[in-house]
Amino acid sequence: MIISIISVNTIAPIIIGLERGFSKEVYMDSLKVIPMMWIIVVLCVKLVAGPLVGKVMPKFVGQTDGFNARVLLNIVLNVTVLSLLLSIIGPMVGTKQISLDPFKNFLHTWPRNFGVAFWIELLIAQPIARFVMKVLHSRQAGKAASAHS
Repeated sequence: MIISIISVNTIAPIIIGLERGFSKEVYMDSLKVIPMMWIIVVLCVKLVAGPLVGKVMPKFVGQTDGFNARVLLNIVLNVTVLSLLLSIIGPMVGTKQISLDPFKNFLHTWPRNFGVAFWIELLIAQPIARFVMKVLHSRQAGKAASAHS
């Protein structure tokens, strides 16, 4: 939940800004699209990226691979799948019309969208989510320890 909220609220406005220019009006327009994009992202993760990455991960991850290697591979695979899908779906949602334009512009937009999403996930969304989970687990462990004392 944390990752998806951070990702949608940062990646979508940046990509829209790169498409249309960075301005207050463009940012405000991007906020109108975010609720629908958040639902689409969650559905894409649950129905496509999650199952696909779950099948592919074991083929690449070895028993001696550490936590950070697994997290990085998970990010790369998820961002690849989601950026492929959302580079097509996103423009259609943003323009409120089904068109061939996202397919025509795909080779131009997908690498950029992948780059934006990858760095947001790697440097912002994932670290914040891991930190929040660490704090929550520490609090839970503290409560459990004090309950047993």
